[in-house]
This record gives sequence, structure tokens and C-alpha cells, in this order.
Amino acid sequence: MKIAIANDVPMAAEALRRVIAATHEHQVLWIARTGGEALRMCHDKRPDLILMDLNMPELDGVEATRRIMDECPCAILIVTGRPQDNVNQVFRALGAGALDVTATPMLQGQQDGAAALLAKIHTIEKLVRHSGGSQAMLPRGVAPPAERHEDVIHTLVAIGASTGGPAAIAQMLAGWRAPRGCAIVVVQHIDENFADNFSKWLGDQLVMPVRSIEQRDELLSGTVLIAKSNDHLLLDEKLRLVYDAHPKDYAYRPSVDVFFQCIARHWRGAAFGVLLTGMGRDGAAGLLAMRQAGMHTVAQDQASSAVYGMPRAAAELAAAQLILPLEKIGPFLRSTVSNGSH
Repeated sequence: MKIAIANDVPMAAEALRRVIAATHEHQVLWIARTGGEALRMCHDKRPDLILMDLNMPELDGVEATRRIMDECPCAILIVTGRPQDNVNQVFRALGAGALDVTATPMLQGQQDGAAALLAKIHTIEKLVRHSGGSQAMLPRGVAPPAERHEDVIHTLVAIGASTGGPAAIAQMLAGWRAPRGCAIVVVQHIDENFADNFSKWLGDQLVMPVRSIEQRDELLSGTVLIAKSNDHLLLDEKLRLVYDAHPKDYAYRPSVDVFFQCIARHWRGAAFGVLLTGMGRDGAAGLLAMRQAGMHTVAQDQASSAVYGMPRAAAELAAAQLILPLEKIGPFLRSTVSNGSH
């Protein structure tokens, strides 16, 4: 792949350049020292992937990501010193269209950091290839801990998202308290090392409790449950949430398709499948399986998507009963769930 680097720290930029050069599989197309320079160079020579720092002069990594995705979209990986110390910026960048985040490898003792970076690049390369290349990319206080209830879960809302998903999920669920008996499960493409931070960040945005899913958890009433593993999330025949590494060769991890298909197979109550912004095709086949099982299915429209890949694939398969702008998906869920669709 042709990879660009946007980083104003010479030592960090050099560390990234060396990691890429050592692979003999990728080439460094350019190095930008500011977010504004990255935007200008992307217009001139668009790469397959940008390794984007968060803190840069002129435009920071969040605004540079937003501008690039609006004007000359390509795959963007946030690479910054300590992602866990910049949670809000990281999720703003993911909301603006970045695909993932990882730590910057150092020049000295960089083996582990280099391996983690190259693993991210390899995954993104598969996503870009499956999506037809970068040219196909169109432009309050912490919630209290969840309590276990004896409520019978009769309604399940399943949400799948990738690029731009964190901000879209937060907007869609903002201000909503799901009624008793309704559980919400989110499958967002995000590295397991950052998934707990995503749960905490989302919990700050919502009035409902948010928690990460542990192995063999049960569905919880009025709670947003977040997949937290690079393994796939499944709903088994006893309606427990479990993680499984198979299929191992699947590019999307955790896979929205795998979870949606489990719902179509095992769930007997009312169910809503919602497929939001994201690169690739993950979730489209699973959403179709849910629709064929008689469940409600919704996909985000092109105009409100950071990247119109996954929802477009669902539209092409006629998997979505409704294609709605993001701002209308939340109100649809609230009215339909509250009106006793179960």
C-alpha cells in the first residue's frame, strides 16, 4: 500500500517510516508535519492509508481527519503516543472517519509497537481491498453501573457500525432510556485494547447505563452492551453472549454479520437490526437474515454516513426495510419500541 505519515515529531515520524520501509510490502508516499499539510498533500497525492497523529499544529488530527474524509477520503489510522490518555480526541477522530487507533512505536525497543502497527495496517489493507480501494470511500456524568434485573427481555436492538460509528451511535442513542424488557447490543469495529475505553466514553454521552460484554453474559434490560473482543460476538441458543474466534480469516472483527445471523437464528422476540456508517460490507448479509426472519431492519443513509460502505451493501441486498438519515433512526426506535412492537 501507499502509506502517508502525518506527525510533527521528527523522531516519531522516522520510527513510522522505518517500520513501513522494513516490510518491503508498503511504501511511504509522503510525510506531513501539520494537519493542514496532510490535507494539502492528500489532495495532491492521495495515499491508500494515512497514519495520523492527534496533536499537530495548523489542524489537529481530528480536524485533519474530518477535512480529508470530506474532501479527498482515504483510510486513516490514528497513531499517537498514548491513546489511553487522549480518549476524547480518539473518539472524535473515529467519529470523523478514522478506522482505528494504535500507539506510536519508538525508535528504540520498538518490536512490540511495530508488530501492533503492522497488524493494524494488514487489517486495513484487507478492508480497503474488499471495499474497492480508497476511491470507493464516499464522502454528562458517568452512567451508573448496570444492575441485573429479573425483567424478561422481549425486545432486542442490535447495532452494527465501523468507520464513524462511535459518534453515530452516541447521537442515535442520546437522551433515550430504553423501556424495561428492551436490551441493546452494539458491535463496533474497534480493537479490543480500546474497547473498554469506548464503553466508558459512550457511557459519558448517554443516560442509559453502558457496559462491556464479558464471556457468557446475559442480556440486560435498559442497558447498552458493547462487544469488547477481537473475537466475534455470538448469541447462543440459550440467549447468552459469547465470544468465538471463528471464522478466523474474516477481515471484520468483531463481525456484525456473525452477530446479526445469530439473532436471526436464535431470537424469538421482537428485534431491530440497525446498520450504521462503515467501510466494507460487514453486516449486510446479517441484516438480510434478520429481515428474512421477520425482524425490523434499518440502515443509515448515504448523506449522513461518514463512509457509505456497510449501509450501501445492505441497500444493494434489500436487507433494510428502512433507509434513514442518522437523526431519524433514534426517534424511529423510540417510537416503535415504546409502541409495543413486541
